[in-house]
Amino acid sequence: MLLKINSQNPQERQVSRVVEIIKQGGIIAYPTDTFYGIGCDIMNKKTIEKIYLLKQRQKTKPFSFICPDLKNISKYAKVSNFAYRNMKRLLPGPYTFVLSGSKMVPKIMLTKRKTAGIRVPDNNIALAIASKLDHPMISTSATDPHGTIFENPSLLHDYFMKNIDVVIDGGPVPGSPSSVVSLIDDIPQIIRYGAGDVEIFE
Repeated sequence: MLLKINSQNPQERQVSRVVEIIKQGGIIAYPTDTFYGIGCDIMNKKTIEKIYLLKQRQKTKPFSFICPDLKNISKYAKVSNFAYRNMKRLLPGPYTFVLSGSKMVPKIMLTKRKTAGIRVPDNNIALAIASKLDHPMISTSATDPHGTIFENPSLLHDYFMKNIDVVIDGGPVPGSPSSVVSLIDDIPQIIRYGAGDVEIFE
């Protein structure tokens, strides 16, 4: 199903419809401040495994996930004062912060070092869904196994038709990856230079 949602003011009824599908174990494609993403509830192991198959990705590479705000992050990760201060300046935005995961995060979402990649994207649709879902949502770019990125929601819909329950058409997205910054032990480490400015960590 291709579902149009207003990117500035996401319609409550449509957001609720999407959240209901996620709660029932559905997979969605949705816009972010970088690419279109593929997502599901991080508490649904079965659906996460389906996304691994869909992306042909090894389970040793956990997906990052979206939280609706900074306050929500502290439920799912250990956030020091240093990390909080820096994230507060930059979020919402095109960043993935690597932090130590809390006990709330399912094992399938953590690296061997028990870390997790967490995003609060600057996109009203993604944040409205994560907020109403009341759990974080997986965030992995909507690409085919060869890494081709689908920036157009209708092409994305045509490609993944049988494997994704809802593709949200939230209009154009920037089409560049997030910057990835590790804040483990309060030692900033830039893992990937992307759309977000990481000057404060250099």
